[in-house]
Amino acid sequence: MKEHVILVDEKDNPIGLMEKIEAHEKALLHRAFSVFVFNSKGELMLQQRAAHKYHSPLLWTNTCCSHQRDGETSLEAGVRRLDEEMGFTCDLEKVFWFIYKAPFDNGLTEHELDHVMVGKFEGEPNINPEEVEAYKWMPLEEVKKDIENKPEIYTEWFKIIFKESYSKIAKFV
Repeated sequence: MKEHVILVDEKDNPIGLMEKIEAHEKALLHRAFSVFVFNSKGELMLQQRAAHKYHSPLLWTNTCCSHQRDGETSLEAGVRRLDEEMGFTCDLEKVFWFIYKAPFDNGLTEHELDHVMVGKFEGEPNINPEEVEAYKWMPLEEVKKDIENKPEIYTEWFKIIFKESYSKIAKFV
């Protein structure tokens, strides 16, 4: 089954569906979400993308991110994908959304209207090896410094999203 994304205008109004890879090839604006999960110590759970991913393999990124399905709310999508990738669920809260564009070396471009959500979780995830190579918990300040010192080990979208959302998500720590 081919995965589709929801094409949107700059106000998040749906304007159609398109196969995910085609939307990324054409750099068309589509709806997406990013989940940031924290523990009681205020640490952010990061995931390292699986080695066989078609772009950004083995790079570190936020807890999970993906695309909403047609008829699915952002919160429903976030909970679904968190379970699919990280093997757990938690309550999520929408924080804000924004638009970004990030081209990749392989000719694909992420042009997304990204809904950012946060959640709290205590425990160990049961990572899906098809999606995730590893995970780790890091304090926000350490993540910020690490991105500055070693930007090449992080996904392009995570660097953009982290910078855009830092002050908004730090309130949840």
